[in-house]
Amino acid sequence: MSDTPEQQVQEISRPQMTGKRVLVTGVTGWVAGPVATALAASGNTVYGAARFRDPAQREPLESSGVQTISIDLQKARFDEVPNDIDVVLNFAVAKVNDFEVAFAANAEGPAALMELCRPEMFLHCSSTAVYAPDDHKPRRENDPLGDSHRPMPGMPTYSISKIAAEVLVKYTARRLGIPAVIARLNVPYGDAYGWMMFHLMMMERGIPVPVHVNQPTSYTPIHSDDIVRSIPYLLSLASVPTTIVNWGGEDVAGIEDWCTEMGRLTGLTPEFAPTEATIAAIVPDLTKLHSTGFRSHVDWRTGLARQISTTRPDLLK
Repeated sequence: MSDTPEQQVQEISRPQMTGKRVLVTGVTGWVAGPVATALAASGNTVYGAARFRDPAQREPLESSGVQTISIDLQKARFDEVPNDIDVVLNFAVAKVNDFEVAFAANAEGPAALMELCRPEMFLHCSSTAVYAPDDHKPRRENDPLGDSHRPMPGMPTYSISKIAAEVLVKYTARRLGIPAVIARLNVPYGDAYGWMMFHLMMMERGIPVPVHVNQPTSYTPIHSDDIVRSIPYLLSLASVPTTIVNWGGEDVAGIEDWCTEMGRLTGLTPEFAPTEATIAAIVPDLTKLHSTGFRSHVDWRTGLARQISTTRPDLLK
């Protein structure tokens, strides 16, 4: 369990960021939206950036105190970005099959945004998808990189464009003297989103859930509450040259684990389909993250129960 008394004692309290002009990109996505609204509630002026092709996406953010602006990282369209941004949190990502589009949006775009804003600090959300899997050995920040997401249907550009983004962010931050941190996020989830929801839908329909042949298919899922709490800790690592840090929850849990737990909660029986055409286990080593004093509080079983209670209470036993 992640919230043991020992871990609570070890955690160092770090003040939440306040009084800053913060630009959060990818704000219509799962991860960035809660971060933006939490920062707005903490006394920051928050600009939530996305393409906003659907104007209706603005309303819930603006009702939470986030000022929405339209940008396009792929096309370097930043005309609505205000001046004097203190902190940029880049969560935008394009999951596309076209490498040119992926490089433009995921790598060139963040570098161009850094050139424009010249912030005091820049946080770039990367992914543990950049690692080359090595059985179930925890991956440290200096371990070999690789194309781990290539086997996953529909994600041929993801790992490579994420690696390219890290290179450009590091180069641009060093050239401009901007303190930056690259946080390699593992499996994010929350009360109303996450990979687990798709697996629950498959279980409900009797569809076998893909798992890697080299089982268990393990990760370190981190709940939205802890993602929000961790932002000041991550920013404490911002430096020149850029610091890279793994970002995940305390507990190692596999697809097999959370599907079995969802089965216990709902009475559904998971079936698994071992295959090489999916993502292998990636367990990040969190030593550097823990060195900031951060510890996650929401263990994955509690998080799953909250998620199902929020999204599918009708399935609970």
